[in-house]
Amino acid sequence: MAYHRITLKVNGSDEQVDVPSNMTLLLMLREKLGLTGTKNGCAAGECGACTVLMNGEPVNSCMVLAVECNGARIVTVEGLAHDGRLDPIQEAMIAEGGVQCGFCTPGVLMSARALLDRNPEPTEFEIRDALVGNLCRCTGYLRIVEAVKQAAQRSAEMAS
Repeated sequence: MAYHRITLKVNGSDEQVDVPSNMTLLLMLREKLGLTGTKNGCAAGECGACTVLMNGEPVNSCMVLAVECNGARIVTVEGLAHDGRLDPIQEAMIAEGGVQCGFCTPGVLMSARALLDRNPEPTEFEIRDALVGNLCRCTGYLRIVEAVKQAAQRSAEMAS
């Protein structure tokens, strides 16, 4: 098995990791860097539990090879909070009760953060469209959508 040394920035920290050719970004994050917030749901790119941001865009980390991340910026759910303060989307998910079993939550948070980064005032349709790749068996999505709306509103208030 061939190994490759890759250099990337994960949650703001420079990392150098030796990875086998067939290791996914998901497994590298969990097994090599100990970032277990990113969940392994389906391992087929269908559920969204493993969503992380790669160079600002949401990706299913189970479908990306770690070697493809050489030079990339990766943000996981562990990288959302700053200076001991939760990200507005995390606060809103708690306030709106958008978290139940919690398995889908990291992926939902990352998809929502990507949406709010590119569109700070999304419509409900845009929110639902951004979350279409994130499956949740518990909430029925209403509370998750409300949380994204609330996070957008909080961010707008903080900006003004």
